[in-house]
Amino acid sequence: MLAEIITIGDELLIGQVIDSNSAFIGQELNKIGVSVYQITSVQDNKDHILQALKDAEQRVDIVIMTGGLGPTKDDITKKTIADYFNDTLVRDTLVLENIKTIWRDNNRPVLLQVNKDQALVPSKAKVLMNTSGTAPGMWLEKDKKTFVVLPGVPFEMKKLLKEEVLPRIKEKYDCPFILHKTLLVSGLGESALADRIEDWENGLPKDITLAYLPKLGSVRLRLSSKGAHKEHIIANVNTQIDKLLPLIKEEFVGFEEEGKSLALIIANQLTQKDKTLAIAESCTGGKLAEQFTKNPGASAYFKGGAVTYATQSKIDVLGIKENVINEHSVVSAQVAEAMAKTVRHLFKADYGIATTGNAGPAKGDADVPVGTVYIAVASKAGVIASHFLLGKDRGKVINKAIGKALQLLEKEILKND
Repeated sequence: MLAEIITIGDELLIGQVIDSNSAFIGQELNKIGVSVYQITSVQDNKDHILQALKDAEQRVDIVIMTGGLGPTKDDITKKTIADYFNDTLVRDTLVLENIKTIWRDNNRPVLLQVNKDQALVPSKAKVLMNTSGTAPGMWLEKDKKTFVVLPGVPFEMKKLLKEEVLPRIKEKYDCPFILHKTLLVSGLGESALADRIEDWENGLPKDITLAYLPKLGSVRLRLSSKGAHKEHIIANVNTQIDKLLPLIKEEFVGFEEEGKSLALIIANQLTQKDKTLAIAESCTGGKLAEQFTKNPGASAYFKGGAVTYATQSKIDVLGIKENVINEHSVVSAQVAEAMAKTVRHLFKADYGIATTGNAGPAKGDADVPVGTVYIAVASKAGVIASHFLLGKDRGKVINKAIGKALQLLEKEILKND
């Protein structure tokens, strides 16, 4: 079962707005066994939209469009859809009442004609009532193909997709089961990893595919399979994972949960184990703590942190001994260990993690090469520091350090099970 996503709007093509809708739609379709064949972004241009619809109809079973349903003149999606289906626009009284209700509930001024015209829909369309906004969704069918038109406002689109569109797709189509399992691997580059697991990869069954997804400091390996028999697919993929794990035993970090970052995975592990975390940062400047605090509910496991960026702040705030810094350098395993141990005790946390390094471009207080980073993790079992050379690009050094820190922390949590 194949689908194509068409997003409409000049703002997408000039980079003014990031297309998050396609990612969400793709994830949700995949969950119910629908594979996205292609994602297309088009201008607010009638001919461009018509061509995109024509091309998509030849390729896939389901076409989902978002955007261009607003009240202004540049919102031409409904009129274009009507032309594509040789249809006319008619006023839907229930949609108009919904618009009036929204206006009344939000104490908005007089309802203008352009707002009333949002109740116009193609006569052949099944209306998908948008109770969160004024632009209705629409469901149309043609030659056994399904066309879904949704508003571009993300929270309106998501609600309609989950409550109206996905249930209808599941009812109409017999979709296969799709499984993705993603393993996080740290400490090996993509080429080195591919070389190590080449024989295993060559032996994969034809119904299981492997993808390498490199990112700063790690590689994700995604195994995918689909078919009619869910239990068979799960068993087959798990069998292959059991064969793979001994080959990457030291570098395997864990499984990436669907739609969740490594920070969220760690957050769940800490919450489930009733453990807590504190962070001391230097070269990462608070960005490591942000990986946790940007998510709701972080106070359940994140006790606090300190951004001791300058050398003196490490002495004044964390109490790092000046002689340790003078003897080993502020960018050293010894200072990282002291930072991790101190912040753990300071906040009475189960785990303490610390970063100290030189992200560049200048050498700073430490006479170490740009890109040198030490990361330490402290727990009741002790403290371990790791040394990394992460290149010379400041932004990349910081992001790589964050990734390494998260990977080291998760390994320590798993080790202490």
